[in-house]
Formats: sequence, structure tokens, C-alpha cells
Amino acid sequence: MDLHVNLQSRRDIAGQIYRELRAAILDGRLRRGERVPPTRELAKRLSVSRNTVSVAYEWLTAEGLLAGRTRAGSFVQGETPRGRGRVRASSAVRLRARAIWSTLPDPRAPDAPVAHDFRVGIPDSRLFPYETWRRFLARQLRAATVPSGHAEAAGHLGLREAVTRHVGVARGVHADAGDVLVTHGAQQALDLIGRVLLEPGDCVAVEEPGYPPARMLFQSLGARVVSVPVDAEGLDVRALPDDARLVYVTPSHQFPLGMPMSPARRTALLDWAKQRDAVVIEDDYDSEFRFGGRPLETLFSLDRSGRVIYVGSFSKVMLPALRLGFLIAPPSIQRELRVAKQVSDWHSQWPAQAALARFIDEGLLARHIRKMRREYESRHERILERLTRDFGDWLQPLPSVAGLHLSATLRRGGLKLERETLERAKAAGVGIEGLSSYYASRPAQPGFVLGYGAVATTHIDEGLRRLRACVAAAATAKRP
Repeated sequence: MDLHVNLQSRRDIAGQIYRELRAAILDGRLRRGERVPPTRELAKRLSVSRNTVSVAYEWLTAEGLLAGRTRAGSFVQGETPRGRGRVRASSAVRLRARAIWSTLPDPRAPDAPVAHDFRVGIPDSRLFPYETWRRFLARQLRAATVPSGHAEAAGHLGLREAVTRHVGVARGVHADAGDVLVTHGAQQALDLIGRVLLEPGDCVAVEEPGYPPARMLFQSLGARVVSVPVDAEGLDVRALPDDARLVYVTPSHQFPLGMPMSPARRTALLDWAKQRDAVVIEDDYDSEFRFGGRPLETLFSLDRSGRVIYVGSFSKVMLPALRLGFLIAPPSIQRELRVAKQVSDWHSQWPAQAALARFIDEGLLARHIRKMRREYESRHERILERLTRDFGDWLQPLPSVAGLHLSATLRRGGLKLERETLERAKAAGVGIEGLSSYYASRPAQPGFVLGYGAVATTHIDEGLRRLRACVAAAATAKRP
């Protein structure tokens, strides 16, 4: 490897080399088993004698930090001491981020999988056709198919055409490839829309309860985010602030409560946006997994004034790690969105886009969705049956006919019971989320959101049995 050694002076050169290498080993930059440069090579690079480097290596070997192997060279032998981390140079200057970033929660590593995993937004990756996807991707990782330079910001033309056919058939969305912009999931789509449309201080209306990452993203762009309540018909249009520049909604499957927005509310929202010159972002969340009832027309299809931007993602129907999504925008802002994409990250990963285009065109995505819809419907029914039978004294399931999760409100016990149940569930190996965490303001509705993408069907009954025991124990526990 190339090894940086900083010689401060021409005095005690062997000691300087020794101390630099020793520090690199102890703080973990050089790891056990890694080969250090041969003495001749490092001496030539540093313009010193080979003997000088040999002396430094001998000192490190004597300390047990290096070990020589015949005809192989010298290798790191020592371990990083427990509790010792990399030492960073101190700085007299404290960099200042914008104030908004100190108000947003720290990113956290994903929780480790548990046997009874009812967490939200995780599809069943065990049923994904990995071998088929690997073949499609391998075909695109050839010199003849990968662009030699940067690719088009809007995305792979074949994928954009495939997306228009997919949403045209599955959701009745009429668009052409020029209307589509490929993104790194729905979150980047929201980011690009906000960059293009929002000025600092602009008002953005979001659902309450709603999707926290969307709320935080708009806040990070300097917007004034206002929470608007939802009821059994979806977003309460009458409660929208008059100065809202942007309205973010999940009308097909409200996140996290699960109800679809009624036809009357859809019409009212579009009329409201037209009267106030506002834009509506339609996040068609989980619309592919509908188990019953007639699917309602999208806001994008109903829109006659060019005010709706349609956002979709392949994270739930395929794999979240692919980070592929899209937006479909009116012609009036398509150029600006493409520019925003290019200045943000040029374009999304090209081979994966091309592979996904083939995956869609050969009917494999539709086949996978049909298979997963049957599987998720079975899990949905099983959980709903158990909640109704075994949790009737504690929980009220909310109506839901689509998606990867369902919600249930606590009949009694309040936020304290929700919080204590979550603590006990974690200790019992049950992954679950509290409904109140999706509210930005108080009072928040206590309850639970149960995802069924990650939990195996065979683990549902035992997981819910443990959850019921946790609720009962939390309800009877007396805390000081």
C-alpha cells in the first residue's frame, strides 16, 4: 500500500519513521495482517537510506507490532489497544452549521433484526428474486453498456419509459418518458422538489401524523413546516394554512394510519391548490399492495392545472438498498428539476437503472408484486385477526386495505403505557414502533404501528403473544 510518512526534519529519521508507523498501527489505520512497504521501496520514496528504514522496522518488530515473513515482507502484528481511538488534530476554529441541523435527530444505524420484527417500511427481502436480478445486473456491467463518462441526469431512458408503462397500467398515471426523473428513492425526489420550489421561510403543509423524514427534509431546507390533521377521510383540507406553498400528502395509504383519502377530499385539495397557487406532492406510498376495495384515482390523474408532482419508489416493492425511485412532474418545472438533480449528484447509478428497465419490461416486477401482495395480505389478515381476538381490551385496529403495516390505537393507558410496552417488547425480542412517534405535536395518539414485511408468517403468532404479555405487564407495573 502507499504509506504516508511525514518527516519533520532530517534529524532522527529512523525515530520519526518508527513513531509514524507505530501511531498508525495503534490507532487502527494499519490493521493486523496488512503488509507494510518493503524497506527498499519506503527508503526510495522518502529519499533516505535503506538501513534507516530497517532500523525503524526492527524497533517495531521488537515491540511485537510488526512480524517478518520469509520472502513475503513485513506485516502488522499488533492489535489496537482496547479503548484507544484515532487521535485527531485539535483545531482552534469551531465550524458552525446552520442552526436547523442541531434541532434534527442524529442519524442512527438500523436496529439489528429480531425474530419477531414488526418494524415499519421493511419489505421481505428473503422472497426477492436475487438470482434473476443478479443476471440482469451482470448484463449491464459490461464495457459496451456502461457510459464512459457521466450519464443523463434525468435517468436511463429505458427505465423512464418502463416507469411510464408501469404506472400507466398499475395506477392510471398518463405520462411520457420526458416527464420522469429517476432519483435515489422518494426522499431525494422530495429534496429536489424542495430545492426547486421553496424559498427560505416558505410554508409547507404535511400530514399529522405523518412521515417524519419528509417533515425533517423540508425543515432542513429552511421551510416553515405546518402539521395538518387527518381524519377518516384523509387530510383535512379546511385546516390547510392559506399561505402554504407546498402540500405533502400520502393519499393512497395515509402514513401511518392507513386510510385512503376520500374522493371528496381529493377534489377539495386540488381546488384549494388551484385557488392559492400551491403545489401538491403526491407520495403514492405502498399503493402496489392493495388487498381490497376499488383503487382510487391518483391526484396526478385528477389534476387539470399542472399542480401535482407524483413521487414513487421501488424500495418497498423490491429492496430499500437499491435506492431507486422517481418523480413525475408537470412540464413547467421539468428543466429545473433536471438541473437540480445534476448539481446534486449528476445521476443515479446507471447499471441498476438499466437492469430495472429490463426487469420491468419483461414483466418480472409485476410478477414479483403479485406474489408479494398475496403474501402480505395473508400476514395483514393474520395480524388483524389476532389483534381483534387477543387485544380487544387494549387496542383498536384502524381500517387499512393496503400497504406493509397497520396501526392500532391504545384504548387506555396513554403515552406512558405505549412507552413502557415498547421497552418491554424490545427486551422480549419484539421489534415494534409507537404510533405517537409519528406526531410532530401534542397531544399525540398513543398506540402501535405493526409492519409485516420483515416478520416471517410463522413468527407472527408468537410475536403477538409476547407483545400482549408486554402490554399487560406494562399496564400492571407500578413505578416509583
